[in-house]
Amino acid sequence: MKHFALLAALAATLGSAACAGPVEKACEKSDRASGNTQLCGCIQQVADLTLDGRDQRLAAKFFRDPHRAQEIRQSDRQSDERFWTKYREFGSNAERYCS
Repeated sequence: MKHFALLAALAATLGSAACAGPVEKACEKSDRASGNTQLCGCIQQVADLTLDGRDQRLAAKFFRDPHRAQEIRQSDRQSDERFWTKYREFGSNAERYCS
């Protein structure tokens, strides 16, 4: 049911004119996205639904510095563990809805 609600919210936001967020900007600049603005826009929409602004800015840094993601994942800090849980959910949802 949670995934259906996310899909419904994502569908409601598709096509809405919005400024590019930090995840979308980082995605578009990355080698992996190779200029796929539609994919990067979808990933940003999922980020908007699952990550707050601070978490989005941190996640965007992973495009430039993948090692930073590894540092956060292995960290013992509670704040990093909470972020990583949200980030994994974001990644799963982005993969599911944007592929």
